Amino acid sequence: MTPRTRPDLDAIPGYLPGRSFPGAIKLASNETTAGPLPSVREAIAEAAAGVNRYPDNQSTALVEALADFLDVPATTVTVGCGSVALCQELVQVTCNAGDEVVFGWRSFEAYPIVTLVAGATAVRVPLTHDDVHDLDAMAAAVTDKTRLMFVCNPNNPTGTVVNPADLERFLDAIPDHIVVVLDEAYFEYTDRAIDGVEIGRTRPNVVVLRTFSKAYGLAGLRVGYAVGAPSIITSMKKVHTAFSVSSVAQSGAVASLAASDELLARTALVTAERSRLRDSLRDMGFQVPESSANFVWIPLGAQSGDFSAASTEAGVIVRAYGDDGVRVTVGDPHENDAFLEFAASAAEKFAGATASR
Repeated sequence: MTPRTRPDLDAIPGYLPGRSFPGAIKLASNETTAGPLPSVREAIAEAAAGVNRYPDNQSTALVEALADFLDVPATTVTVGCGSVALCQELVQVTCNAGDEVVFGWRSFEAYPIVTLVAGATAVRVPLTHDDVHDLDAMAAAVTDKTRLMFVCNPNNPTGTVVNPADLERFLDAIPDHIVVVLDEAYFEYTDRAIDGVEIGRTRPNVVVLRTFSKAYGLAGLRVGYAVGAPSIITSMKKVHTAFSVSSVAQSGAVASLAASDELLARTALVTAERSRLRDSLRDMGFQVPESSANFVWIPLGAQSGDFSAASTEAGVIVRAYGDDGVRVTVGDPHENDAFLEFAASAAEKFAGATASR
C-alpha cells in the first residue's frame, strides 16, 4: 500500500529555485554579488562557534535592533526564515480552508504555493498592460471570503512599482478586516516614494515584509522580518516554526543593520548597472519596463523559454516565467556585459516579441 498524503498536493507546484552549473554566470536568483562586510563576517563567525546551542526563538536582539532602526515598537516586529516563511505564516493566521488570498499575477511565485498549501483559494489578478499591479481590479476582486492580499512592491519579477496615490486609494477601498501585505523585499533599491512601514503606522490592517536576502547580501542565511499591528504579530508568532531563524542568521542580520549605511551605499552601484542594462536592451529593440529592483524584466511572451535556453547556452543563466517574460538579475559589470553580448546577438530573433505583445 502506498503511504497516504494529501491528494490535493498533486496539483500544487513546488517552488523552483534559479538554476546554476559550474562556470556559468548566474543572473537568475536576484542575489547580490558582493558578500558580507568584514564586520558582518566576523559576527557570523563568532555566532558559528555557538551553534551547539539552540537560537533565541524570539530573535530578541534582532527584533530590538529592527525596532530601533525603523523607529517602531518591538511588539510590531517579528522575524522569520526569509520573508517567504512570513508569507506562509500570514496565510496561516488569516485563512481557513476555502478563504481567499488575492494577489497580482504574475508576481512572487510563493504566493499561490503558500495559499494552496494552507487550503485557501488563490485569486490571481492580471497585471496591467505595462506590468504593474492593477490595484482597481484587485480591489474589485475582494469578496466576503477574502482574508489576505499581497501587493509585491517592487513587483517580482517585473520590477515595477505602483503609484503612491493609487496605493492610498486602494488601501482606502479595502475593508479593515482584510490584511494587506506590502511585500517590500526590494525596498532598498527604490526611491522610497512608498514606505510600507510609514503607511502601516496609521493602517493596522497593513503588514510590511522586508528581507536581508537582497540588498544586505545574506540570502544564504535566510532571515526576513515583518512589521505590523501587535495583534497580527502575536498571531504570527503562534504559527512560527520553532528555532527556524538560526543564531548565525540573527547575528549576521544585527551586524548588517549596524553597518547599514556602508552596505546600502552598494545599492547605488546596482541601480546604476540596472539602468545600463535597461537602456542597452532598449537600444537593441527590446521593450523593458522601468525597474525599481535589482533586476530587469523582458516581456518576451511565448519566446521566453527559448530566450532563456539560448542565454544559458551562451553561459548566462536567466530566469524564464512561463509565457510571460524573462527576469535578469543585475550582476557585476562584467557579468552584465556578458549578458548584453548575448542579448545583442539574439536581438534580431527575439526583440520583436516584446514589441508585438
